[in-house]
Amino acid sequence: MAIGKQKVGEIFEGFALIKDVKKGTTSGGKPFLTLVFGDQTGEMEAKLWDSTKEDEQLLLPESIVLVNGEIGQFRGKAQMRINAIRPAQPTDGVHIADFIEKAPVAVEELKDRIMEAIFEMKNPNLQRIVRAFVKKYEENLFLYPAASRNHHEYTSGLAHHIVGMLGLAKGVHDLHPEIDRDLLYAGIILHDIGKLRELSGVISTSYTTEGKLLGHISIMVEEIAQMARELQIEGEEVLVLQHMVLSHHGKAEWGSPKPPMIREAEILHLIDLMDARLNMLGRVLENTAPGEFTERIFSLEQRSFYKPAFSVKTELDA
Repeated sequence: MAIGKQKVGEIFEGFALIKDVKKGTTSGGKPFLTLVFGDQTGEMEAKLWDSTKEDEQLLLPESIVLVNGEIGQFRGKAQMRINAIRPAQPTDGVHIADFIEKAPVAVEELKDRIMEAIFEMKNPNLQRIVRAFVKKYEENLFLYPAASRNHHEYTSGLAHHIVGMLGLAKGVHDLHPEIDRDLLYAGIILHDIGKLRELSGVISTSYTTEGKLLGHISIMVEEIAQMARELQIEGEEVLVLQHMVLSHHGKAEWGSPKPPMIREAEILHLIDLMDARLNMLGRVLENTAPGEFTERIFSLEQRSFYKPAFSVKTELDA
């Protein structure tokens, strides 16, 4: 059964990957566990009430369990109430790889799209810096998610996010050819690479100590300076590229030490925001029936979005 496609009122019975576990205590002093289950279709929060010490020892992140539970709703989102649960056994024949959500685009295609963008760059300094980073982080760049939650939070999600942004950037440049395409492409490819040190990996992704203390923006700004020294590149391109990364969240309350102060930095911020939000909306709407509202989406100001019934077309309508 698919975790991401469960509806309120249904009973889920099947295998799932535990992505996160948190201990809690009710107002009456009884222990419970909050788990996040996931598979290739998505994830769902679940509650195990009256949990035991044995449950805490057995139900660990990055493990597979067989679970039975009823799908309810809490604060506008589907939530499972666990009726029965046990760790998977070797005889069950299930593997972690079967439960990890992957980007909807093949890794080789993601690599080709990023390399095409690099080949199109005519500024030698920007091209050398970007090429060096792609070579340095090639394995994890095409493996890591773009975030631990909210958008592109799946295997190869970071590369998928970059490729989506490059597509948007090409459209903007076609409309406004005065934009420095090389700078915009460079900023897009490098803006989130610091997450390869900020995040722990693909399964039950969390923040590293370095990620918590410094963050991917600070990490990447320093890495650009270091890479430029190694490549013996000097000039304004390095400073401007650092600003692209430093400002891509848009404003201080969103995590940017500086707001965009260069035209291409402003475009980078808007493209980043658009691609992330479209990814979040697309994945929620995919599991929403026509004529219904989505669950409340925390990262989109707790809004529910309506999926118009008339937007669904058959092959005969096309």
